[in-house]
Amino acid sequence: MTTQKTTFNTADTVARVRGYLEGLQARITSALEDIEGPQSQGGARFRSDAWRRESGSALQGDGITRILEGGRVFERAGCGFSHVSGPRLPPSATQHRPELAGAPFEAMGVSLVFHPRNPYVPTVHMNVRMIAAGTGAAGTGAAGQAGQGPVCWFGGGMDLTPYYGFDEDAVHFHRACRDALAPFGEGLYPRFKTWCDEYFYLKHRNEQRGVGGIFFDDFAELGFEQSLAMTQSVGDAFLGAYLPIVQRRMHMGHGEREREFQLYRRGRYVEFNLVWDRGTHFGLQSGGRTESILLSMPPLAAWSYQREPQPGSPEALLTERFLQRRDWI
Repeated sequence: MTTQKTTFNTADTVARVRGYLEGLQARITSALEDIEGPQSQGGARFRSDAWRRESGSALQGDGITRILEGGRVFERAGCGFSHVSGPRLPPSATQHRPELAGAPFEAMGVSLVFHPRNPYVPTVHMNVRMIAAGTGAAGTGAAGQAGQGPVCWFGGGMDLTPYYGFDEDAVHFHRACRDALAPFGEGLYPRFKTWCDEYFYLKHRNEQRGVGGIFFDDFAELGFEQSLAMTQSVGDAFLGAYLPIVQRRMHMGHGEREREFQLYRRGRYVEFNLVWDRGTHFGLQSGGRTESILLSMPPLAAWSYQREPQPGSPEALLTERFLQRRDWI
């Protein structure tokens, strides 16, 4: 992959990207409230928590954390927008770019994780972001010296984590991911799918986190405008990728066995996000807002020692078929 130098960091361009991200957050949270249904019937609403880091702190910027808890369909759903800048990139962002170690940076993005109540509805994650580093990247959004813009790249993707697997759900989700990337190059979906499989992998468990999806980072090879358009296409595809699965599974009957297994598998989600996730590390290392960074955590999770599912059970099928790298399309 190549790194593009760009003069993106003008006030107009920053406002355009920010406007898209804020609109994406609003569209997604509104759609989830529609799924939740009327409050009179137990449907929950998002709490909106606007925050700002003032000048003088290590990290400056603002954002909106939107969180839904105790809903009819979603036990916890977090969707955050942030736009921050800082004097130096944290180590998690420079491991593949040592030449940018210590450089000022500016980052903005939307990140979400939804934890449904019904064990047959999968957990989902989606993130789209833009990071710029180097001269002119941090602070006011001004262009760099002598007309040189900062180094800019994009990242993001979406992935699905079922507790009880269904082939049609995995196929639908992957088709939506493929279709979002198709206008930008035939090779992107297989490449980003493989990247997702390799990234969302619990090395200490030798286990995939879920059925995957797509993931990309340090991406700028299409140039600024097309790389941004591709990232927006991924964000725009999210609702169509996930909501049909929710609607198909949210009314399925379940009991204590399924609930207990859901909580056990949620423990794996917590392990990945705290031990391996670069986004979590970036936020914590850069001095970000802890409550917003950890909005991906489920409200309840469980662990048990050396648990083995009964052979031939739906719980065993999750590991044997769905937590395996495969071509779902």
